[in-house]
Amino acid sequence: MSDAGRRDLTDQLASNVKPDSQKSFLEQGKEKLDSVASTLQPESQKSTTQKVGDTISGNSNENQESLLDKAKDAIGLGSK
Repeated sequence: MSDAGRRDLTDQLASNVKPDSQKSFLEQGKEKLDSVASTLQPESQKSTTQKVGDTISGNSNENQESLLDKAKDAIGLGSK
């Protein structure tokens, strides 16, 4: 289950697997909105699944690059 205004864990994981170059404008917009919501929402108010999803996708309040993004960059599928 997702927190209000946030994508659920399944959507976050599916989005992270898909290369950025293949994402639609709408998908990219949803990612940006979720990233902003993640940053604004205090860690203490996040559900366990949102904390896990944020850690995997890099949307935690620290705004660090995710482990998945680092792996995608290493094999040439990332945006860098």
